[in-house]
Amino acid sequence: MLLAGAIALGPATVLAATAQAATPTTASSAALRPAVTVHPASVGSVCQSALPSQADDTLDLIAQGGPFPYAKDGEVFYNNEDVLPSEPTGYYHAYTVKTPGVSTRGARRIVTADDGTDYYTADHYSTFQVIDFSC
Repeated sequence: MLLAGAIALGPATVLAATAQAATPTTASSAALRPAVTVHPASVGSVCQSALPSQADDTLDLIAQGGPFPYAKDGEVFYNNEDVLPSEPTGYYHAYTVKTPGVSTRGARRIVTADDGTDYYTADHYSTFQVIDFSC
């Protein structure tokens, strides 16, 4: 659904025109600003309180800037699966959420975005949930 005056540029972003008086300097270019970020249908949301306790540990390490338990933590996440909104390379970074009883990194990750959004995946990037820190 689009609101009047909104322009859809893709599945992830909706832009709304900013109303301006037509003047010789602005008549040909309406200012556009992000109005709403719409996450693809494959991205849901989850309350932080519903995440496994190991996700809180990872979020704490991210906030502190490390040190991280795995060398790959903090590396660029390329979004090759195209599940998250399309963004330039370097916009997303992935961090391991430890899985008790698993000797490898396991499948659980937190992916951070440059806009401050944090995503949780329990199935190695097949699906994502935006972490809602208000609940």
